[in-house]
Amino acid sequence: MLRHLFLLLTVILPGTSNTNPPASLRTAEPDARMLGRWDITIATPDGAKPSWLEVERSGRDAVVGRFVGVVGSARPVSKIVADADSLTFSIPHQWEAGDGDLSVRGKVQGKGLTGSMTFPDGKTYTWTAVRAPRLYHSTPQWGAPVKLLHANDLGGWHASGPTNQWKVVNGVLSSPRSGTNLVTDRTFGDFKLHVEFRYPKESNSGVYLRGRHEVQIQDDYGNEPANDRFSGIYGFISPIVIAAR
Repeated sequence: MLRHLFLLLTVILPGTSNTNPPASLRTAEPDARMLGRWDITIATPDGAKPSWLEVERSGRDAVVGRFVGVVGSARPVSKIVADADSLTFSIPHQWEAGDGDLSVRGKVQGKGLTGSMTFPDGKTYTWTAVRAPRLYHSTPQWGAPVKLLHANDLGGWHASGPTNQWKVVNGVLSSPRSGTNLVTDRTFGDFKLHVEFRYPKESNSGVYLRGRHEVQIQDDYGNEPANDRFSGIYGFISPIVIAAR
């Protein structure tokens, strides 16, 4: 078996230097308080919308991250411009309306972040963020199961926008056409979620956990596992197998 050997060489040519650029060309050192994972709440005319951001150092002096918008998967942020207690970045549009980039500006404020977000359609909204809680391994004491659906109405749920298509008939939730997302009125701490579902051929849907991380439900039978396919955590975690019929 042949194996490739890669060598990393540092070459300093005469008349050049590997020192840092002059202070006049450098931004201020990033405030360490902006690093980490953030739960974002965006203020829109249709109400508060969830988002998520991860900010981390990469190598000597780069700052990179990942971002989850109101819709779509976790997206890599290849460059975050961090200047003291402020940050900015732009990423290509994904499933948002409009053809521009999605641009984010933020600033450390107390223990959180605050800023503005310009969407690909040019609309700008303000946002605030709190640090996402660390996830510790624990052994919860589970209570009695909670049935989330009523028999014939949407009690316990509300639509996240004006184009609601969802209905409940004989205990079955369905959406005859594409429309807005549906959200539980209640919030939950640790939980196990049991969902039984079916979908038409070539369809695409999903279940958002805490409004930010989507479990993909779509017609991927026979495809290779990927983080944007059936049962993946969209943009984060790929399933081991495509467990679809």
